[in-house]
Amino acid sequence: MSVSSRSTASGKGASGPTIAANTQPDSSMLAVPQELPHAVKVQRWIVAIAVMSSAVLEVLDTSVVNVSLPHIAGSLSSTVEEATWVLTSYIVANAIVLPVTGWLANYMGRKRLLMTVVTGFTVSSILCGLAPNLPMLIFFRVLQGTTGGGLQPLSQAVLLEEFPGRERGKAMAYWGMGIVAAPVLGPTIGGWITDSYSWRWVFYINVPVGILSLILIYLFVRDPHYIKRGSLRADFWGLGMLALGMGALQIMLDKGQEKDWFSSQMICVLAVMAAVFLTAFIIRELTVKEPIVHFHLLRFRSFATGIGLAAVLGFVLYGGLILLPLFMQTLLGWSAATAGLWTSPRGIGTALCMPVVGYLLGKGWDGRRMLAFGFAVAGVSFFGFAHMTLQSGTWDIFWIQITQGAALGLLFVPLTTLTMASIPPQEMGYATSLNSVTRNIGSSMGISFVTTWITRRSQFHQSILASQITASSRKSQEAMQQLTGVIQHSGVDRATASHRAGALIYRTMQQQAALLSYVDVFQIMGILFLAVIPLVFLMRRPSHSIAR
Repeated sequence: MSVSSRSTASGKGASGPTIAANTQPDSSMLAVPQELPHAVKVQRWIVAIAVMSSAVLEVLDTSVVNVSLPHIAGSLSSTVEEATWVLTSYIVANAIVLPVTGWLANYMGRKRLLMTVVTGFTVSSILCGLAPNLPMLIFFRVLQGTTGGGLQPLSQAVLLEEFPGRERGKAMAYWGMGIVAAPVLGPTIGGWITDSYSWRWVFYINVPVGILSLILIYLFVRDPHYIKRGSLRADFWGLGMLALGMGALQIMLDKGQEKDWFSSQMICVLAVMAAVFLTAFIIRELTVKEPIVHFHLLRFRSFATGIGLAAVLGFVLYGGLILLPLFMQTLLGWSAATAGLWTSPRGIGTALCMPVVGYLLGKGWDGRRMLAFGFAVAGVSFFGFAHMTLQSGTWDIFWIQITQGAALGLLFVPLTTLTMASIPPQEMGYATSLNSVTRNIGSSMGISFVTTWITRRSQFHQSILASQITASSRKSQEAMQQLTGVIQHSGVDRATASHRAGALIYRTMQQQAALLSYVDVFQIMGILFLAVIPLVFLMRRPSHSIAR
């Protein structure tokens, strides 16, 4: 039994005769014994380190491999396009496992499942590093994604139980620092490891942390009393529908822009498969006696609102992680390493803000107000990005990122705490699984939206600008003459100078069209954050008792 379940047991529970003999036990009898508070606190944080260390590595692996793809392709004699399946296979495997993690924890036992997935993630990381060719690497990445997919919801469920009541703010701040900062720092870490050593070490670094986590889980994590291992039936029809539906959806989102979306027969087939199998899965889960995903949890208003906001947060967070480095590299001309380095201030702002937010929540501050303020600040910061130009420098981006990172800290901790506040303890594993998969789908949609919208809006703006640059336009003629004259001064003939001037004008037009497309996306992200603020107040303010 976990620390939290021992400290909150009553009636016929572990506290037994003492509480049962009193019909009206006071709060002190339900609290942690005075001689053990330090031991309880130490054990709680050891458990937190145990479950979080491997979970952070799992999240890190979703972004740390991105910058290594060219090296992987060259080393394994494949194209970069073929190597992208290293990412896709991991994401698909993750997406399939996430929804059923709560059911698996109740079927196998949470501690046993944690040890299984940490072991599998560690071993598959070794195999990824040893992979002799691309097909084997993709296969091992599927294993890594399958075993690692449950680490996020499991770690969150354990922390929510170990840190009850007002302590949850601190726990979610600690959890959020790793889960939010890891994908931000991933490209920087991955680039440094790949350049300094080899892409294979991107996987090998998981091994020592995985072993440490496994030892700590074995020694300190306990199953809560309400998990009845092996008492559930396996719904193989539901699992099959889920695997096919989520797999098709993730591949469609990942490959959509590459295949030009619905002009591709492959994308159309995947879309139909995703719609049919996921719809059938939801219907089955709502009618079957022992569902593997508990959709009935959506009857809790705070939870239903919270996972919707989590999807929006994932959409904008991961979309932004793709958007800003692309802007830095394609328009500002920065190297991948420089872009990765100047993306990291967002993670710094988040890491600095989250502990403060956790402390304030523990003091009874209204999480809904903090959440609304966080959405407002993060939304406004996107409008700051929308004012950047082709002459923007590192410090122009730095302060906006610090501000946005702090705002994300204000978002993540209260959102998780409010979302899970009304969930019964025995449903916590199912709730964290549903929350994680919703955020995961939002993240995939955000990445797909950004890559597609940048391309389409760039083409749109280019066509608008091109229509204004014509031979009959006086401003176009003046610009052409001035550029031709400047180029002629470098010692070339007029015909060559005129040709180069035309090429320069066309390149400038392309850059401006691309800049306008980025401005469009930054503004959409900001509007989206501002638009969801009213939904925050649909959530209930949790009432925490100190006795918990």
